[in-house]
Amino acid sequence: MTQADFLEANFPTAVEVEGDLSGPARYFNRELSWLGFNWRVLEEAENPRVPLLERLRFLSISATNLDEFYTVRVAGLRELARDGGGSPSIDGLTPNEQLKLIDKDARNLISRQHKVFATLRAEMEAQNITILNRDELTDGDRSFLKDYFFKQVFPVLSPLAIDPAHPFPFLPNEGFALALELERKADKRALRALLPVPQQVDRYVRCPAETGHRFLPLEELLMDNLDGLFPGYKVNGSCAFRVLRDSDLEVEDEAEDLVREFEVALKRRRRGEVVSMRLSAGAPASLRKLIMAELHVTQDEVVDMHGIIGMADLKELVLDDRPDLLWPAFAPRVPERVQDHDGDMFAAIRQKDMLLHHPYETFDMVVRFLRQAAADPDVVAIKQTLYRTSKRSPIVEALCEAAEDGKSVTALVELKARFDEAANIRQSRRLERAGAHVVYGFLDLKTHAKISTVVRREGDELVTYTHYGTGNYHPITARIYTDLSFFTCDAALGRDATKVFNYLSGYVQPDNLENLSISPLTLKPQLLAMIDAETEHARAGRPAEIWAKMNSLVEEDVIDALYAASQAGVKISLVVRGICGLRPGIKGLSENIRVKSIVGRFLEHSRIVCFGNGKGLPAKKARVFISSADWMGRNLNRRVETLVEVRNNTVKAQIVSQIMAANLADVAQSWTMGPDGSFKRAHVEDGTFAFNCHRFFMENPSLSGRGSAGASDVPQLTHTED
Repeated sequence: MTQADFLEANFPTAVEVEGDLSGPARYFNRELSWLGFNWRVLEEAENPRVPLLERLRFLSISATNLDEFYTVRVAGLRELARDGGGSPSIDGLTPNEQLKLIDKDARNLISRQHKVFATLRAEMEAQNITILNRDELTDGDRSFLKDYFFKQVFPVLSPLAIDPAHPFPFLPNEGFALALELERKADKRALRALLPVPQQVDRYVRCPAETGHRFLPLEELLMDNLDGLFPGYKVNGSCAFRVLRDSDLEVEDEAEDLVREFEVALKRRRRGEVVSMRLSAGAPASLRKLIMAELHVTQDEVVDMHGIIGMADLKELVLDDRPDLLWPAFAPRVPERVQDHDGDMFAAIRQKDMLLHHPYETFDMVVRFLRQAAADPDVVAIKQTLYRTSKRSPIVEALCEAAEDGKSVTALVELKARFDEAANIRQSRRLERAGAHVVYGFLDLKTHAKISTVVRREGDELVTYTHYGTGNYHPITARIYTDLSFFTCDAALGRDATKVFNYLSGYVQPDNLENLSISPLTLKPQLLAMIDAETEHARAGRPAEIWAKMNSLVEEDVIDALYAASQAGVKISLVVRGICGLRPGIKGLSENIRVKSIVGRFLEHSRIVCFGNGKGLPAKKARVFISSADWMGRNLNRRVETLVEVRNNTVKAQIVSQIMAANLADVAQSWTMGPDGSFKRAHVEDGTFAFNCHRFFMENPSLSGRGSAGASDVPQLTHTED
């Protein structure tokens, strides 16, 4: 199927829409769009083409996503509503109106999650993977579990009485607990107690099994051993509940010590207000009333759960020892060019610019680049941005080694990386101890750019090797996130990177950037100028086309520029994984804009934009950019981000004719967006082949890594059905 065939078969024809499209009606709500994305994630848990345990993983991801959505987005809207309303969103909805719509959709989503879990649980049982209830335990199970309980669980439990001498305890964000109504057998004295379910112990306890796998939820184990925790008492009533707290951070504008201020802010986050509580359906009225009062939770913030609470923990049941129920094993490639140079990254980059497509090409090449720099006596300086990275990061290891070896090492550590603030503080302390220069950028701007430079003495010259990325320097997430790594020793790109680092460390605004735009200074103006240039090509009767790929699109000025381009006749194809505030396919507004979302084995994360430059797409004269930025207000106006123009012809062809062409041709994992903001899965006839871009990338090496498959290969690929 060609891109044109896909568009004709799957995208709706443009429609007339009543109402004034010059105002808020021309946008779709950000929060509802995000919920729509999470519905697509959940529907992958129902996709029969996906292996069973991977479907369970998608269910777990949808639950994790929803938890974070509440702790950040819903928490922020609640605060705006409580403080007097706040400004309407770009689609004209007030915070209160958004909260009502979110609540309705989220409750439907939770209900659907439970239905999906019931289906998956039955299918897992058919595969001899069983989740037990305590009334299903055998005598042998109870003997094993009694021993397990006292050795592995009992030492970390803290049963808590609730009475005037023992006030209701604090539960952290995502805290899960059992509430109990007890009665002392000796004198029938009542006791209320709370039993927090420890997060330090696996949620699912594996029971003995001659064949297959049998698991008991930890809360069931606790309920089965209450006599050991409360001897002499009987249980008259119980329920389980889980809290989600406001997890956004506030930092004082005039914080003199940013690290210390963040350490204090992290403690405040832990004690944030409860924004949602999940409670066992049918909980005793007295316990329900007590919990709600103590946590200051209103009825509309309580979700009654008919079944499991905390579905995010289902990821524990994605079993490595059942490969028959997982995606087929996939080993990322080492680029041929790197192998040709016996693993020497500098030699491979000197030969020609190189673009790696992760996870299909291994992220180990980025790690190797820095490790080689740390060990190379000719390297004199390394500069590196760190937004998110792994707990025992080999990137940080390499930087520490280089600093300890006497090289000049500068690390820009972003403390404001949400949910990674504490980890980044630890990494910064470690780098400082090794002798690296650690800077934290700007108090009011997050540094989200992904840049690394290595300065190497070669003869009488200093040569700068530069890495620009679209994703984080995180070896673990790089196994499942699709991202781009661009390596070059082009002097202009090296100068641009050095100017950005000087801006971050010394507040010196860069001038005369040659191949690079950065937000909040020049990225948005450059992006708008390129869209306007394409619009002028269309008005002049020349071919005009834009292809772009990103995670989110909500920035009003960019959306309006795309609308204007569409009205001028520019053909615009967008791959937007998650949030999209643009309404495509509306006559007179966006009839030339098509939006699709890809949800599949890998998380689409790379940011790309291609302009036909008067020649249409694909074309050799196209202007091609990779970026760290989504098209959102925060990225374009309140963060330090990069937009890098790629001029090397091979790398350009790789991006346009291989990566973007395959994304646009994908059918198997694609959803198409309608004018009302809804997404519809791409239509595939039963028994027919559906092109899968992830499969294509797994099987075809990248062009700049010496592969040869390109856009012309996409429609002719033949595979067994996914």
